[in-house]
Amino acid sequence: MSVLDEVIAANKEYTTTFGEKAKLAMPPARHFAILTCMDARLDPAKYAGLAEGDAHVIRNAGGRATDDAIRSLVISYKLLGTKEWFVIHHSNCGMEFFTNELMGSLLSSSLETAELGEDGFRDVGEGPGSTEGKYINWHTIADQATSVVEDVTRIKSHALVPASIPVYGFIYDVSTGSLIEVPKATEVGQAR
Repeated sequence: MSVLDEVIAANKEYTTTFGEKAKLAMPPARHFAILTCMDARLDPAKYAGLAEGDAHVIRNAGGRATDDAIRSLVISYKLLGTKEWFVIHHSNCGMEFFTNELMGSLLSSSLETAELGEDGFRDVGEGPGSTEGKYINWHTIADQATSVVEDVTRIKSHALVPASIPVYGFIYDVSTGSLIEVPKATEVGQAR
């Protein structure tokens, strides 16, 4: 069975007990949003105690405050009434294992999947590649706590983000499941 078949089968099963979920309101019931990483080891519903309809969860590589993530947060507030935001990065994030320069170089060689070894990522595919990767900011992470502070600062200083929204900063520990507050980020993110 392919992954496609598994997803279709799972959805079919899901719809058999969907029931009252059809009546969930569009705005999140608990009025908050989480910006976090796309890493498959993170389950925001579980680590934040969410049920369907509770919160907006915005995910991207690294959980970074990119223009698109901020766009989603602004929509979350302006049109759907969220009042608090969380930036949650995580330990052992893949975004710590490469730089913008390395990603550009890997893509220049080949568009096939690279391999992570003891010395970092290396290209194992055949070309052709593309130089387009050299023109993208991949928002890599050199230090988790610093990146959380940077992202909270970027969100709080954005012209479209009201000062009244608190933004909290955390790191999710993939080895324990714990959320670890980044006090400096939460300080920067205070509502004013």
